[in-house]
Amino acid sequence: MPKILLMNAGSSSVKWKLFELTDESVVAKGLVERMLAPGSKFEIKYGDQTYQEIQDNLSYEKAAEMIIEKIQELEITSLADIKCVGHRVVAGGTKFTQATKMDQAAIKEVLALSDHAPLHNPMEAKYIELMQQVMPDTPQYAVFDSQFFTQMPEENAIFSLPYELTQKYGIRRYGEHGISHEYLAQKTADLLEKPLADLKLITLHLGSGSSVSAVKDGKAFASSMGFTPLTGLTMGTRAGDVDPSIVPFLMKKLNKTADEVLELFNQKSGLLGLSGYSDDMRDIKANQADQRCKLALDVYLNKIVSYVGSYFAQLGGADVLVFAGGIGENNPWLRADVCQRLACLGVQLDQELNEANHEGVISTETSKVKVMLVPTNEELAMVQQIKAQLD
Repeated sequence: MPKILLMNAGSSSVKWKLFELTDESVVAKGLVERMLAPGSKFEIKYGDQTYQEIQDNLSYEKAAEMIIEKIQELEITSLADIKCVGHRVVAGGTKFTQATKMDQAAIKEVLALSDHAPLHNPMEAKYIELMQQVMPDTPQYAVFDSQFFTQMPEENAIFSLPYELTQKYGIRRYGEHGISHEYLAQKTADLLEKPLADLKLITLHLGSGSSVSAVKDGKAFASSMGFTPLTGLTMGTRAGDVDPSIVPFLMKKLNKTADEVLELFNQKSGLLGLSGYSDDMRDIKANQADQRCKLALDVYLNKIVSYVGSYFAQLGGADVLVFAGGIGENNPWLRADVCQRLACLGVQLDQELNEANHEGVISTETSKVKVMLVPTNEELAMVQQIKAQLD
């Protein structure tokens, strides 16, 4: 049976899933984490079986080889049945607007867009090249997180900079998390049995990286993320919105370069920087008696409410508010808190439905805005987009 292998490469981990091409079911999935560190973990789950292996300092190259070797050794599938490999790439700019077959020219384009996602694109390009080496006869495709937001109206896409600079250098909001937000919008419409074009939605992808999207007339209307994934909501280690004047200020005060200050914004800020304790929402919530953890929690929630309120006004009202992502899907308390803060907009949460934590509507029948819990499925969305290019 023909299959698609999907890869999601990070700075120290690689997640993957193997899908049946025909019915889009998951055959197996795996994770390699703590790469280039002691105790690197290699894991595969298929059916009711789990295979695990621990190696010290597992390299990116060796991890790529092991994924393919173990898929065959464990008789999960033959190499010949893998018809293509798909990769999630964060920044595609305005160059990539659909799933794209990767060759050397396309990989160079991905690398050229690294300014838009410096923590992501270089590693994602590296893994495309590694998988080309491991599977030289298998086509490699990329699906871009930014492609959904290329449709945003210019009034929401650009910054208030000299327009000639915007045009010359492509300075605009590229959004990111677009694979998730596009999936959430369409899945919400399907669940409500309504055309997507007839709905005004605000979608919340809340995880270690978090973003808010507004969708109108079936298209992306606004995104909290900007030129890079750094801006917008407070995130696990990312600062979110920051006055740009703080960059030169900290450069002088800390004797740091601009790149070093941006590293601080990306890797040492957000929940971690505010709390001084953890970048994980579970830890923050469990220790909210600590003043700084409580502050981190309040800043995080306030940012969400600020963006939702802004998009509510821009859309002229919203039909649906959607919660998704690891934090949005698994924390009824967070959904309740956000909705309570949005009560002035007519948002009313059904406590019982919210606590049940099931996909679907979780608001009361009298709520002016439907509130929904919709688990995101970026991998399935990627499979569907790649299949559209294969057909």
